[in-house]
Amino acid sequence: MPQLNALAMSLLKFFLLGFCLAVAGCSYRPLYGTSADGQSVAVALSGISIEEQKERTGQLVRNELVSSLGPSADGTSRYMLKLEPVEKTINLSSLPGQKLERKRYRLNVKYVLVSTATGQVAQEGASFATVSYDTVLQPIADLQAAENARVRATREVAEDIRLRLAAFLSAKSG
Repeated sequence: MPQLNALAMSLLKFFLLGFCLAVAGCSYRPLYGTSADGQSVAVALSGISIEEQKERTGQLVRNELVSSLGPSADGTSRYMLKLEPVEKTINLSSLPGQKLERKRYRLNVKYVLVSTATGQVAQEGASFATVSYDTVLQPIADLQAAENARVRATREVAEDIRLRLAAFLSAKSG
């Protein structure tokens, strides 16, 4: 048995050494690491301003993004982010004679990142979130359940958009 453990340890060390060499040879770097030009993705993200929204759902997504992207260090923005949210609620199920209904809230957000210097589209994409909730035919409770679903969906969409923008800016600077 001691020979088997020694062999397993040798194989593990060999595998780890090979893995380290493979990773060192590729161009991998952490998403929020510093690029070759010395700029971090966090600084690049803070250079994005977000267009004002007219509808409440758009305002919620914008607020989440504003708080997660951070303020610009020099007060200027290199990009303008435009959002187009579309929301839909679907009845999933209800039992006859019961006061309980299951609903699904779906939020789709198309976004466009525009360079403020050139006015050209730098990146565009879409994100979505689906959240289920229950209603119990109590007006206040039902409104609160629907609003909680909306808030959860906007947080998920904002986080996804932030990660997509970070990946774009990281690839662009790398």
